[in-house]
Amino acid sequence: MATDRQVAVYCGGGFGREVAWLAQECGQNVVCFIDDDESKQGVLLNGIPMLSLKEARRKFPEAGVVGGTGTPATRELLMKKASGAGLGFATLIHPRVERSSWIDIGEGAVICAGNILTTNIVLGRHVQINLDCTIGHDVVMGDFATLAPGVHVSGCVRLGHRVYIGTGAVILNGTSDAPLVIGDDAVVGAGAVVTKSVPAGVTVVGVPARPIER
Repeated sequence: MATDRQVAVYCGGGFGREVAWLAQECGQNVVCFIDDDESKQGVLLNGIPMLSLKEARRKFPEAGVVGGTGTPATRELLMKKASGAGLGFATLIHPRVERSSWIDIGEGAVICAGNILTTNIVLGRHVQINLDCTIGHDVVMGDFATLAPGVHVSGCVRLGHRVYIGTGAVILNGTSDAPLVIGDDAVVGAGAVVTKSVPAGVTVVGVPARPIER
């Protein structure tokens, strides 16, 4: 597979290294990781240099940046820094993703291997869909929303900005007249089954999913 674009992965943690591999599987040339921690700069990570944002901008001004952290709020902060430094963004979709033609995908999205996306889906900017998820019809994911591995989102669901859905969670369907809505910054715990809408900023866990008492 031919390489046709330089990619810089912002954050070199565990998921960042997976994103670098994804980029390579997509035929992209991963030129560096970016990290704000000076103690991590100037080393090789899986054979790829770890640079400061300033150095990455100087060496690779045409590189497209992609978020390498699964934490939505942190990813939003890092992408704002990259944009402020004058860098653009890359969108990564693994070749082994099944999807229809009726999907809108925002810039900076990361869609890993084994996912199935059906029809009339809208994905916001910098969303992340980890391994082996399914997304049904008429789903909207807001900017920076994140699905951990093995999440299943049924039809007519709305995920707000920076929503995080934990590993193996299931979101049951809404209807076209009354979509199931998970509000901005809400968190769904691993293995939870969401049967009704979740307010913004609330964490739910369990089967059926219920808010954590504080």
